[in-house]
Amino acid sequence: MNIILFDDTTWRKLLPLTYTKPVSEIRIGILTIKEKWEKLCKANVSYETQAYLHNKFKKNLSVTEDNIFINSKIVPDINLITEIKKLKQGDGLKKNDCLLAYNSGKNDMNSAESLKIDTEYTKEVFLINNVWDIFLKNSEALKSDFEMLTSGRKSLALSKTNTVIGEESLIFLEEGAIAEASVFNTKLGPIYIGKDAEVMEGSVIRGPFSLGEHSALKLSAKIYGPTTIGPHCKVGGEINNSVIFGYSNKAHDGFLGNSVVGEWCNLGADTNTSNLKNNYANVKLYSYESNTSEDTGLQFCGLIMGDHSKCGINTMFNTGTVVGVGANIFGAGSPPTHIPSYSWGGAEGFETYRLEKMFETAKRVFDRRSLKLEDPDKEILSHVFSETASQRA
Repeated sequence: MNIILFDDTTWRKLLPLTYTKPVSEIRIGILTIKEKWEKLCKANVSYETQAYLHNKFKKNLSVTEDNIFINSKIVPDINLITEIKKLKQGDGLKKNDCLLAYNSGKNDMNSAESLKIDTEYTKEVFLINNVWDIFLKNSEALKSDFEMLTSGRKSLALSKTNTVIGEESLIFLEEGAIAEASVFNTKLGPIYIGKDAEVMEGSVIRGPFSLGEHSALKLSAKIYGPTTIGPHCKVGGEINNSVIFGYSNKAHDGFLGNSVVGEWCNLGADTNTSNLKNNYANVKLYSYESNTSEDTGLQFCGLIMGDHSKCGINTMFNTGTVVGVGANIFGAGSPPTHIPSYSWGGAEGFETYRLEKMFETAKRVFDRRSLKLEDPDKEILSHVFSETASQRA
């Protein structure tokens, strides 16, 4: 199979996280959605996404294999993959009103109108329909990824300086991982420490939990699962049921709960997020679809932060705050619950964060990781700057 993960209208519900990436680049559990499909199907996987993302996230059509288009908001499992493999050219698979997958043969079929979609999938499907699904469903994804990645493999030995509560077999350390003088509790789920990652002394971790490769838990970090820290992150303080995609830092004390943080973000020392309203009411979250705050139905919901956004020390985020792409937040007081992309300021007001200044910062951040801010990245960030101009008005 040649798999192409296509974005449907849910892409807009997952903003601001999807301003800079396709839905399948969302990390939930240990891996991104795309990485899960690649590992489970052992197939080539590419993207069908928004036009302005094409230079970086390309679609690769095959002329020798069947091109299988799969909805990118699906977290895969073996049962669904088995049904998708049965699809013949022109056939589609659906779940209620949701198109799950179709086989276009050796053609590029962008329209479902010519498909024969009469096969109803009867089992449950793991879907990411809203930004809060990422932390809400992270436990299931973590446990599934842990089983897939560790099956038949042997973990690096865990240092005897650590304390284990529960089954040590549910702790897996990849090559080069380091953990000393910390507490690992696996009674509620597994703990995965990625390649060359480090758990520094005094950290306390309750699974399910994943620490990505080359990431670090700073001294005495307190982690409540289900929590995912992606690759190349530095994390400290207290975190509860949150997902950090990768290349982002929360290196100091402060609380992050029921939140999703994108890539290339930085939370200043003693940044705190409220994840529960004082009156215990449901949390409302800004929707980019309706341009209003909508009821999530959740009592606990903290911060949703898009790529390249940063905040200064002692920032206090209200319950249910949404921060767009490339924002820079600082100053006293609590900023509003919707901070548009490329906003510069805080509770006392915002001005536009000029694109060239944002690029200067991004370049420095990339340089620290021995990476380069490429032209396709700049094109995407420039498009988002223009696209979100009305939000800053």
